[in-house]
Amino acid sequence: MDANETDFIEAGNYISFSTRKRSGDWVATPVWFAPNKGSYYVFSAGNAGKVKRLRNFSDSRIAACTVTGALTGELHDARAHVLDKPVEEAIALAALRRKYGWQMLLADFFSNITGKMKRRVYVRIDP
Repeated sequence: MDANETDFIEAGNYISFSTRKRSGDWVATPVWFAPNKGSYYVFSAGNAGKVKRLRNFSDSRIAACTVTGALTGELHDARAHVLDKPVEEAIALAALRRKYGWQMLLADFFSNITGKMKRRVYVRIDP
């Protein structure tokens, strides 16, 4: 991925994050993301399909997209990993809060109230 494509992706609010099924098919989901030191961080419910698929295959694809998932940029191969260390999770959360500010704080607030924060996982994507 060249610098122009990186800048284009990072200027947006969503990326299409595709994970691979056992059948080899790809499943794309538009997600919030935050860049940090060459990686991208996303969060999800721990029992979400994309998390289950990542536990089987680290292969993934990313592209700039709209909130509805319509691609606005090229697909790029990547590796993604579910984070399991509190230090890594804190880095991911800090990056997401830096990028989304009050929106992320609001999401965190409601996740805490509903108990979803405890089931949340963070994913590092390495393009």
